[in-house]
Amino acid sequence: MRVALTIAGSDSGGGAGVQADLKTFSRFGVYGASALTLVTAQNTLGVQRVELLPPDLVYAQIQSVAEDLPIHAAKTGAMGGVGIVRAVAEAVERYQIHPLVVDPVMVAKGGDPLLAPEAVQTLKDRLFPLATLITPNRLEAEALLQKPIRTLAEAEEGAEELLALGPQAVLLKGGHFAGEEAVDLLATRRGILAFRAPRIRTRNTHGTGCTLSAAIAALLALGKPLEEAVGEAKAYLTRALETAPGLGGGHGPLNHFA
Repeated sequence: MRVALTIAGSDSGGGAGVQADLKTFSRFGVYGASALTLVTAQNTLGVQRVELLPPDLVYAQIQSVAEDLPIHAAKTGAMGGVGIVRAVAEAVERYQIHPLVVDPVMVAKGGDPLLAPEAVQTLKDRLFPLATLITPNRLEAEALLQKPIRTLAEAEEGAEELLALGPQAVLLKGGHFAGEEAVDLLATRRGILAFRAPRIRTRNTHGTGCTLSAAIAALLALGKPLEEAVGEAKAYLTRALETAPGLGGGHGPLNHFA
């Protein structure tokens, strides 16, 4: 059995974070291990409280998994602060964890911050160069590049600029753009490839970024090439949105077993 590791925060509502990642890993038949970075009191209406775990405890969790289980792929999610980002980067380097999908989670669906502003540069400097793929949405890409991204042409330019920060590939997601299609741009050293899907009009979008990056990590753990993994993961996310269970009074979770 293939093993994937999620390094991310806990969502008590189960729609995002480690809970979404583990469900997604299971959907693809991959054994999921986890290292918690932070704990939230959270539901579909928002985040009520966030507590960061000590960086050395985050490192110890990764170490514990890496020294016992074969990690065939890993992904990161919310990391909260500078110390945690550094601890994760050190563990990834020490244990040669690869492929690595970095989802640069900065805010929760309801707008609550999940990454301290001072940690953004550390994320770019320490973790991006270790990443097989980073998966920012438009808002995250704007924060990383400190510039607006409004059009597809600007998104292509932004993806290229993010690629120059050191990851092997960038998936700039199109969920926050206007239009009838959700267009994700995969930038690699070979060029840019667009992945298109019909835009699903729904309030049940909690955990979409976590779920997509987890699906890509699971497929990479199974040995799929990157472009194939991205395409299959995007198709899965569309089905998960279409068949969302409609739970909660806010941004509801997806159907992770679609």
